[in-house]
Order: sequence, then structure tokens, then C-alpha cells
Amino acid sequence: MEMTQHRTLLLCIVLYVSASGAQYTPDWKSLDARPLPNWYDEAKFGIFIHWGVFSVPAFGKYSEWFWWYWQGTKDQARVLFMDKNYPPGFRYAEFAPMFNAQFFDPDGWAEILEASGAKYVVFTSKHHEGFTNWRSPTSWNWNSVDNGPHRDIVGDLATAIQNKSSIHFGLYHSLYEWFNPVYLNDKKSGFKTQDFVYFKAMPELYDLVTRYKPELIWSDGDWEAPDTYWNSTQFLAWLYNDSPVKDTVVVNDRWGAGCYCKHGGYYNCADKYTPSELLNHKWEKCNSVDTLSWGYRRNMRLSDLMDLPTIIKDFVNTVAFGGNYLLNIGPTADGMIPDVFEERLREIGAWLKVNGEAIYATKPWRVQTENGTVPVWYTSKNTTVYAIFLSNPMQDSFQLFSPITSEKTVVTLLGSPQALKWTPLHSSGLTVLLPDLPVTPAGAWSLKLDGVA
Repeated sequence: MEMTQHRTLLLCIVLYVSASGAQYTPDWKSLDARPLPNWYDEAKFGIFIHWGVFSVPAFGKYSEWFWWYWQGTKDQARVLFMDKNYPPGFRYAEFAPMFNAQFFDPDGWAEILEASGAKYVVFTSKHHEGFTNWRSPTSWNWNSVDNGPHRDIVGDLATAIQNKSSIHFGLYHSLYEWFNPVYLNDKKSGFKTQDFVYFKAMPELYDLVTRYKPELIWSDGDWEAPDTYWNSTQFLAWLYNDSPVKDTVVVNDRWGAGCYCKHGGYYNCADKYTPSELLNHKWEKCNSVDTLSWGYRRNMRLSDLMDLPTIIKDFVNTVAFGGNYLLNIGPTADGMIPDVFEERLREIGAWLKVNGEAIYATKPWRVQTENGTVPVWYTSKNTTVYAIFLSNPMQDSFQLFSPITSEKTVVTLLGSPQALKWTPLHSSGLTVLLPDLPVTPAGAWSLKLDGVA
């Protein structure tokens, strides 16, 4: 009876969208024509948070995939880890009560995220293990309210973010689940059946949107089946036409096999995607402070982490080429953001307080990067061009070759009110006389150029 009701509900939603004469129809030609809400392109910087039952074993490369490597591929390192540290017959489900989140302070998280300078957050509502960080109506006892923390983690964080910060709240959601028998039956049929979609995946997505009103949905776990199996276009038509976030919501491109870099609101294309040229579509690079994992690792070493100059360089390069930068951290099972991650976020925020003008709401310039006195990355905003350099020239002058100057050209260093002296080069470019550069842990500064072409 319950399955029939879910199927009927989804059918009614589809019929309502069709009958209402909605602007977007459930096909990619229509959906891909939807303009991306302005807030996303202007934001430039977001924080990714991977948190779940996988944060309990917290072991090995890609720790968020622990269950799959242990039981799916029988990875020797994971098998030995379990044999050494847990009793025979221990099941992955027994990790859930240990995911206690006893120190989870959503207001404290919101303060750290705000201090980072991030304009949006993407929080894991459910990873491929299937454990939901809210009381999913289709995930009895494998969720954070019935098990583990015994609290609505998504709801608590949504309240803190939406009520106590200027950050846009977004949710990551995995469509598939490694060991869900309903999904495995659909897979066995060659995805000719859709029981998992009707009774699990889509009801969860509709519930997340109507209950928490996320302004970004970061879909994942789609790659084994086509979008027609997932009913992705039907969901997106409802999301864009009739959902409570229809005017502001943003989605990525992971909605079925073959959708990457082709369909959706903005493109992820691949984890840590880094194009070498300017794209004609909005994109996002997701990267992790821990270079070996998205989830927290108890065996993490300092040498495994991106230092601040590396993060800022990656961030600036992404923005110069038109992308947004989504930087990941992994909290511990008890709900703490590790000190080293918090330090990175606060340092990024300190850099953005001075240099944010060269980042937020900017557009790619006609030249993205050049090698002059030191490597430079360019961004622009209206008639202003910004030149961001990530190493100290160690001299009193600085050459830029691409800007075309005029008598009205004014050059300033962000964070310093005084205009800098400059002289033109030949047909284009200029030599800027630099003051003593302020010390910054990021090792990055920004020149503001008004009146150049």
C-alpha cells in the first residue's frame, strides 16, 4: 500500500506540472534553457561538508567510501583494519550508534563558515551508504533521528545557516545506494524496473526540497543508470516550476549517465575538474583540504593537506576561468570541525576581507592569466580589471602586459587607499611601482586597475 501511494504521489506531481502550463517541460532542451540564478555566479566560493556514518571508521583514502572498499571490493587495507580493530562479524550498521555527533554545534559551524568568506554551503544529506542526516520517510532506522545522533542534522544546520548567516544553504544527495536491495534489483533488471526511484530516491529529494528549501542541490551517484531511469527531468521540471525554491535553486550536472558537462544548471564534469580554457557554461571545481579524502580521516597527516597558498592559487585560477570554488572539509564523528580545517577556513576569510573585491561578483576578463614579473590572474567587474598575483615580486616594480592604458588609468593595491604610480609599456601593458607589500599568510595580493581596456 505504501509503495502504491508513493507511486501515485509522483504521478500526480508529474501530471500537475504538465497540466499547469508550466514554463519548463521535463526534457533537457527546456530545462537547459533555464537561466542560472545570479546569486550562484556572484558567490564564487562555497564550502562542501562530507559527514556521515563513514566518519566513524574514518580510515583510508576516500574514507567516505569505506563500506564499499571493505565489503564491495574487499580492499585488503580495509579488511585488515577491521580484523585488527573490531570483533569478528562486525557489521557496518554497527558504526551508526557511534556516529553520535555529541559536540555538533550548528551555530558554531555557521560562524566558522561565515568567517571563511564562503557564500554557500553544500552539506551531505545522504552519501552512497544510504544513511540520511534527517528523518527520511523512506529510510527507517537508517537515519540520524532514529539512530546515531538522534537529531535532525540537516534541519538543525539549515536553521543555523538560513537564520544566522548570509550563506546560501545547499544539500548534497546521492541518488544511488551501494547495497540497497531495491536498487540492486533494479540494476539486475538492466534498470528496466524503477522501484528504487519511485519508493526511495525521488521521495527523498521531494522531501528535502519541501522541508528544508535548499537553494542548491548537488546531485551525485547517478552514473550507473541513465537519467530516464532516475526520472531526473521530471523532478527538475517540478523544481523549476512549482517548488518552494523555484526562483533561486541551482543544480549541478549529475542526473544520469552521460549528463556530466552536458545537462543541468552548472557543470561539475568531474571531481577536482580544472579546465585549461574559458568555458561557455558556468562550472564549479570541488576540491578538498585533505587531498586524499572527502570524509574525515583519523590517519590524516599534515603533509596530506592543502596549505593556504595552494588553496588560494587553486581558488583564484578557478575564478579567473569563470568557475566557482567549492572547498571540502570533513567533520569528526562527534561533530567537531578539526582545528586544521577551521584554521584554513578562517585564513581564507581573512584574505577575502582584503581581496574579495577581486573575487565576488566578478567576470572572466579577455585574458585569464599571464606570466609577467610573476604569474598573474585577471578578473573583471564592469569597467574595472583586477590583477591577482600569488608571489612577491621581491622588487619595487611590477609589469603587466595585457591591459591597455589611458591617461585616466588608476592603479591601486586592494587594502591600500593610495593610488600607485605607473608608466606605460609599448603598445599595451604597464609598469607599476609597488609599495612594500603587507605580509599575508596566503602570499597573494590584488591590483585594481580602473580605466584600462
